[in-house]
Amino acid sequence: MKPLFHGIIAYPVTPFAEHDGSVDLAQLTKLIDKLINDGVHAIAPLGSTGESAYLSDEEWDAVTSASISAVDKRVPIIVGISDLTTKNAIRRAKYAEQAGADAVMVLPVSYWKLSEEEIIRHYSSIGAALSIPIMLYNNPATSGIDLSPELIVRISKAVSNVTMVKESTGDIQRMHRLNQLSNGSLPFYNGSNTLALAALSAGATGWCTATPNLNAALPLALYNAISTGDLAAARQHFFKQLPLLQFIMKGGLPTTIKAGLRLQGFDAGIPRAPLLPLGEKGNDELQTILNGI
Repeated sequence: MKPLFHGIIAYPVTPFAEHDGSVDLAQLTKLIDKLINDGVHAIAPLGSTGESAYLSDEEWDAVTSASISAVDKRVPIIVGISDLTTKNAIRRAKYAEQAGADAVMVLPVSYWKLSEEEIIRHYSSIGAALSIPIMLYNNPATSGIDLSPELIVRISKAVSNVTMVKESTGDIQRMHRLNQLSNGSLPFYNGSNTLALAALSAGATGWCTATPNLNAALPLALYNAISTGDLAAARQHFFKQLPLLQFIMKGGLPTTIKAGLRLQGFDAGIPRAPLLPLGEKGNDELQTILNGI
């Protein structure tokens, strides 16, 4: 049986209204409809792409509820949870569960450097408050915390509802090691866009990506080719989209994805300050890339 979350897990941006910068829930609903109609296997709001760190608690709650309502059980939905305090991470996780999320994705973030015991306690406290699965998210580039494969497997053994891992360091050896340490029992998901071919080939259960906002067909084609064992086709689909993957990673996901959506006629507003919108040169380069795929 396939896990609840598999394949292409799409990360929508959080649209902001042009006139006052408020969260635009109507546009968010349209974007989620677009992603599901394009064929993605799951929706994951409020990750790094969704500018979760820049939202107030009230805005975060509104985006969570609107996203779950928009998905309307058509595909699974996993809500991103990250906060400096365990208390508010629990609050958000419980809110997501009560609103109808199928799972939460927990990224620990730090100001003071956290010890392994503090990280384990953070996950244990969140897990004890929930009855839905948790995807452990390792992304040191945004969180300031790097979870080793050994620590990740230790957490999964200590917290029963930590049942999957999103690995975003861009190091394929981490995924090999997770598989080795867990004897293949802990599903891992690729969170590094330019590693998609290698990660899926290595047995990643899915690819967590913002790319479908701009082009869902190529990520889906890559996943399907890997699933059917057609490595030649997988390479072809991967290298066709690689310039786009490289561009959005280099330029920052909220900035580049929102610019790309606008180029395609969908207004999701601009990123929230201090992030800046993509400049003219970047827009021209992105348009060329989009025209080429």
